[in-house]
Amino acid sequence: MFESFPALVLNADFRPLSYFPLSLWSWQDAVKAVFLSRVNVVSEYDRAVRSPTVHMRLPSVISLKEYVRMDRRPAFTRFNVFLRDIFTCQYCGGPFAAEHLTFDHVVPRARGGRTEWTNVVTACEPCNLRKGHRLPGESGIYPLRRPHQPSNFQLQENGRAFPPNYLHESWRDFLYWDTELEPF
Repeated sequence: MFESFPALVLNADFRPLSYFPLSLWSWQDAVKAVFLSRVNVVSEYDRAVRSPTVHMRLPSVISLKEYVRMDRRPAFTRFNVFLRDIFTCQYCGGPFAAEHLTFDHVVPRARGGRTEWTNVVTACEPCNLRKGHRLPGESGIYPLRRPHQPSNFQLQENGRAFPPNYLHESWRDFLYWDTELEPF
């Protein structure tokens, strides 16, 4: 019943904690955070929850009271590699859904290559099979971009290219996707 009432979570500077996936909390977590005074309510839904002593409209946008620093290095995960490479095969340049992507070791592990930011790229299954356990010079296919460790800022910026299917009207002022603005 209330599952369709998530709260957009903003950092103390009013920027989303994450764009992709979008930083959302369940209505239960949002209400709990309000009662624990960990967040400020920025916007509310028309829907309310009630107890014998409390009536409260469900928060639709909340901001953290304490700023969460985003300057630590992002975790090395399959998803973050895909996000760094914008869900694009780094050999053929084609965009793919995550379920059709793998990651490829530019220098194969069998040749001493390590599983780290600077040696792993996103690849589609056909390109990964074509390259196999060979070096780029041996296979004749090279990554379009050199693999590198991204910053959290870069991952956030890349995530902005993938707006979710659903955006509540109260969230739009806090989300900045690459959309053309109307002149006023």
